[in-house]
Amino acid sequence: MPGVSGSESEVLTLCLLFFAYQVHPRYRLILGANRDEFYHRPTEPAHFWESSPGILGGRDLEMLGTWMGITRSGRFSALTNFRDPSSQIENPKSRGQLVKDYLESRESPEEYLAKVIETQSFYNPFNILVGDLRNLMYFSNQSPEVRDLKPGFYALSNHFLDTPWPKVRKSKQALFAYLEGNQDRLIDSRVIFEILADTEQAYDHELPSTGIGYPREKMLSSIFIRGTDYGTRSSTVLCLDRENTLLFQERTFRGDHKFWDEVSYSFKLID
Repeated sequence: MPGVSGSESEVLTLCLLFFAYQVHPRYRLILGANRDEFYHRPTEPAHFWESSPGILGGRDLEMLGTWMGITRSGRFSALTNFRDPSSQIENPKSRGQLVKDYLESRESPEEYLAKVIETQSFYNPFNILVGDLRNLMYFSNQSPEVRDLKPGFYALSNHFLDTPWPKVRKSKQALFAYLEGNQDRLIDSRVIFEILADTEQAYDHELPSTGIGYPREKMLSSIFIRGTDYGTRSSTVLCLDRENTLLFQERTFRGDHKFWDEVSYSFKLID
């Protein structure tokens, strides 16, 4: 995150995701996510990896990890940094490898998180979601608790799951409002992309205090971030219906915040 030195501080992770899990009659999971990163960091947009053909996701070309991905069998994982400059460690492992390792493994979410807990001290602060077609779990190495998520609406930024930062509340409420009026319809991903494109910054009195100073707290308070050297690099919408058909769409943006490209994948998962 801005304000933290070292290449590991620039690791590619999501900085906001919000999702509806097992609450819609047509869909198991409906998720929107923004990945914020330094513009100079080399990245591949979402694709099926040549090295692991069953994985769909973007890729960090510096450390070869990822911030979010899903497999053809329905294994899903996503990662955010936990913003705490005072908790940075020397020579940490790359957090992006945590997502990659889960997607490449055959372990259950419970088994994988048990391994992560054993090695959590090797990483700078993080949050991780891991799941499959049976359950979805959350863990932060800033807390001893592993949560097996129940049906509901959730959002995650750079603190604990559902910490009520302005953009966390705003994005979750916007998704809830959209789905409440569309219980019997197909999801229109354009509506979720509109939520992800919101550049309005929070009021000063709403800003969290995470140790990075007012200017950066302000800049990072919007759902879509438009900084000079750092900002939203991609927006992703993921919809998994109850017939296990996946829609995965990603929009990427240039350093001048202009739309660059869009990719879309739709296929049936193999349980």
